[in-house]
Amino acid sequence: MDLTQGTQEEKNNRAKKMMLWFGIISLIMSFAGWTSAFVVSSSRPDWLSDFELPQAFIVSTVVIIISSITFLLAKRSLKNNNAKTTSLWLIITFVLGLIFIYNQFRGFQEIIDLGYNFTGPTSNVTMSYIYLIAIMHILHVVVGLICLLVVIYNHFKQKYNTSKMLGFELAATFWHFIDLLWVYLFLFLYFFR
Repeated sequence: MDLTQGTQEEKNNRAKKMMLWFGIISLIMSFAGWTSAFVVSSSRPDWLSDFELPQAFIVSTVVIIISSITFLLAKRSLKNNNAKTTSLWLIITFVLGLIFIYNQFRGFQEIIDLGYNFTGPTSNVTMSYIYLIAIMHILHVVVGLICLLVVIYNHFKQKYNTSKMLGFELAATFWHFIDLLWVYLFLFLYFFR
């Protein structure tokens, strides 16, 4: 397919999708770097090999998976021209994103309760990596929530329909990416000691 063919709108849509994928690839490289540093650092003598991830991280993983499902249901409702159901699923997805972040901070509190802070004399390199990886992911979830707010706003303004869904699809792609990213990060942190 020749990327230079089509209407100006089609070209703009392809360019926006390509920009999103460039951003996603750069995020993959960033998190790959942090998880690689985690692996390399695990040979340190002060590395904790018997830590357990906070229970709140398990809850947040379930919540983020459900949020991907609700976003898929919102998209399906939009394709079926069901505006009320689309609105409901979008709002549920947004609330689930907030619940995810809340549980992440509960997880941080569980780590602090074990006696490990992010920095300082009560910190540990293992837990500092966990804080770093989780905080960087939370920042991207916040970006996803902002995108979701824009989608909700545009949906209420009736800017989306079955033939015009680009903003909706871009936000959904990013949301699913950050959801899958957390599942990967959780499994990585859970199984790699």
